[in-house]
Amino acid sequence: MTSSNGGITLREYAPKPMLTVPVSELEKPRFEVIDAHNHLGGGVMGGSDSFPRWPVEKLLGLMDGVGVRMIVDLDGGWGDRLRDELAHYQESHPDRFAVFSGIDYDSFATDPEFGETEARRLRDSVAAGARGLKVWKTLGLRLRDTHGRLIPINDTRLDPLWATAGELGIPVLIHIADPVAFFQPLDRFNERWEELNRHPDWHFYPTRPRGDENHPDFPSFEELMEQFEDMLTRHSGTTFIGAHVGCYAENLGWVGRVMDACPKFHADISARIQELGRQPFTARDFIIRHQDRVLFGTDSSPNVDVYRTYYRFLETRDEYFSSNSRGGVPGNGRWMIYGLDLPDDVLKKVYHDNAQRLVPAGLTSLATS
Repeated sequence: MTSSNGGITLREYAPKPMLTVPVSELEKPRFEVIDAHNHLGGGVMGGSDSFPRWPVEKLLGLMDGVGVRMIVDLDGGWGDRLRDELAHYQESHPDRFAVFSGIDYDSFATDPEFGETEARRLRDSVAAGARGLKVWKTLGLRLRDTHGRLIPINDTRLDPLWATAGELGIPVLIHIADPVAFFQPLDRFNERWEELNRHPDWHFYPTRPRGDENHPDFPSFEELMEQFEDMLTRHSGTTFIGAHVGCYAENLGWVGRVMDACPKFHADISARIQELGRQPFTARDFIIRHQDRVLFGTDSSPNVDVYRTYYRFLETRDEYFSSNSRGGVPGNGRWMIYGLDLPDDVLKKVYHDNAQRLVPAGLTSLATS
């Protein structure tokens, strides 16, 4: 489609770089990998399946082919669904899969003691075999209590849940906000304008008057981060993994500061290599400084090309390449990324050691030549 003046639309524009630079093709990682953020089916948020459930032997073959030792499956849910997910993946291959449980968000609107209820549910889930807890961004953005009020991330009614996770010694992988641009006006200045136009339900810009405190559409991004930091500070004895680079990949200074203040706060890199890769010097320094608390993850249904794109990003000095595993203009922003060329000792921790420490499973070695 061309515009009336003979030009092209922005949607059609897909420039091909004319750079002549090295291109690395990595089939396997330098060290074996634990994908600490993935979804293998069973239902995110306790709803319908988010990804098709994999036949286990087929999935193991893919994992072996790209050097993935273990996948953390965040789709466990609770009750019968959790037991079904555990039986399908973890029970038959405990050294290859770790299933995390979830929260019954629907009950918060009817249960005034939802924190205590979820704490008991977590104890049952861990007794059944769950190795961690996944908390979805429903908390903070959409979840309301029995009075219809939005429940903040640092709501004290949730203290029993976080304390129980600390007592049980399991990690809480928590996702409380999406890219900052999702909380900005959808205008010509929004760097993810194309993505948000494709997915308008991902746009969280508050539209109600700020005086309407009882029923705001969404809190601001800054409010969510303030609540998150307060919760992490108050529950310093619980291990938290902030999804997507601590939920603030655009501001590694903030993430690093909170990590310094909260020794049990970790971050995974899932679905954020595009953010990290456009700030390669800052990202490299951040990962090296916090090398014991950064975890590898993809947040993508297991895919050979996705894994190899992540390996290229972490291991090489390649310049100006697409974070889209299929190549071309990335789907969430129009910028390209640069490789971090991480040192071997740091790379091994990010790929494997940090996740193994948090989600132990008696792993055995996998050759990754």
